[in-house]
Amino acid sequence: MAVIASEAVGAEIPRAYPRRAAVVSWIFFDWAAQPYFTLITTFVFAPYFANFVAPDPARGQALWGFATAAAGLMIALLSPVLGAIADASGRRKPWIAGFGSLLVIGSCLMWFGKPGDPSVIPALLLAYAIASIGVEFATVFNNAMMPTLVPPDRIGRLSGTGWATGYIGGILSLILVLGFLAASPETGRTLFGLAPLFGLDPVTHQGDRITGPLTGIWFIVFVTPMFLFTPDYPAKRPIREALREGLRGLKRTLGELPKQKSVATFLLANMIYTDGLVSLFAFGGIYAAGTFGWHTIQIGTFGILLAIAGTFGAWLGGKLDDRLGPKRVIAGSLTILLLALAAILLVDKDSILFVKVAPPAPGGALFSGAAERAYLVLGCLIGAAGGPLQAASRSLLIRLAPKDRIAQYFGLFALTGKVTSFIGPLLIGAITAVTASQKAGMALLVVFFVAGLALVARVRE
Repeated sequence: MAVIASEAVGAEIPRAYPRRAAVVSWIFFDWAAQPYFTLITTFVFAPYFANFVAPDPARGQALWGFATAAAGLMIALLSPVLGAIADASGRRKPWIAGFGSLLVIGSCLMWFGKPGDPSVIPALLLAYAIASIGVEFATVFNNAMMPTLVPPDRIGRLSGTGWATGYIGGILSLILVLGFLAASPETGRTLFGLAPLFGLDPVTHQGDRITGPLTGIWFIVFVTPMFLFTPDYPAKRPIREALREGLRGLKRTLGELPKQKSVATFLLANMIYTDGLVSLFAFGGIYAAGTFGWHTIQIGTFGILLAIAGTFGAWLGGKLDDRLGPKRVIAGSLTILLLALAAILLVDKDSILFVKVAPPAPGGALFSGAAERAYLVLGCLIGAAGGPLQAASRSLLIRLAPKDRIAQYFGLFALTGKVTSFIGPLLIGAITAVTASQKAGMALLVVFFVAGLALVARVRE
């Protein structure tokens, strides 16, 4: 049964919320997009690039950081403008389709990143930047559809369920890659002890490179229900008129922002802690590869465990969001992330918190070393906290922002999530390059989480 919506003056939300099929189809956007973050930016392709395409892991981490920074800067500059135009034009789906196409094209081009071939590095990093821009902009407009789907008191649950569903999609995509596609170059077998499907060559890491095309195909298949069953805003004005109106509205919003102290403080906090979280996820797999010598199977298995923790974290966080409020969920998540990151920096392959332990035995069982197991536990804590942090952040914005300018505010949300997102990867890349130490680069992220937590404490819901 449809539920009558708010009748706030100037609100653009429809008078009746859509049925369950529309909501479920919207949730599957997170499922469709998550393999990009799971397979490409975190657990498979990024570590593969750093270890086998780049000259060495430290320089690979630096190059990946610079490409992430460039894409983040472009996203930061354009997100508020595009969000304002979308609010003025009324439509969301055409923008999702257009930027989703960039995700698909950029991801598929990653297949050509052959190991040991430095000539492919510039084109590969460009493809990565294009895909990153596509997925982030598509997410801006997908998020802006949330207030039209459920009543305000269920926004937290919707956001948390979306993140949890995304994590499940990431888990399944990782299982598919590790169990059937990516094999060890030494044994020629996948995690399940099988020969790779489609005759993928382990020596040339085709199982790692196939994650690009797989991500593109996955997105096309699972985003389709949203286009078919989830209603969009009606078109209000032509694109040229929407451009003028959108820019005027953005100028007005920016002028009003200093008077809205809680919104401004939250956006500043989001800017800082999102930079830290994105950097942590982007370099977590690369850091593990350099610290423990993990390859695709070990990193991917770690990713599956982390995603399982993230699924439960996001689901629980959504419930706590509706019960306790998103601000408390954000503060608790940041505290867990800060403590887990500090502990990770004190774990090395032969020590845990300054206590010497036996290093992993060469050719031993998976995660046989005590330090590896400690890293797994801490990584799962990060996964369990990262999902609720992101889900509660978009929930809090919906509670704070004017409903008739929701895409515009999600554009600002993306701006604050990206305007300094190049700084974290850039500083990690620079510090890693100067010190030749991955640990020194990652230590920087402690500052981001401490500052974000201090600012969130000042936000009033």
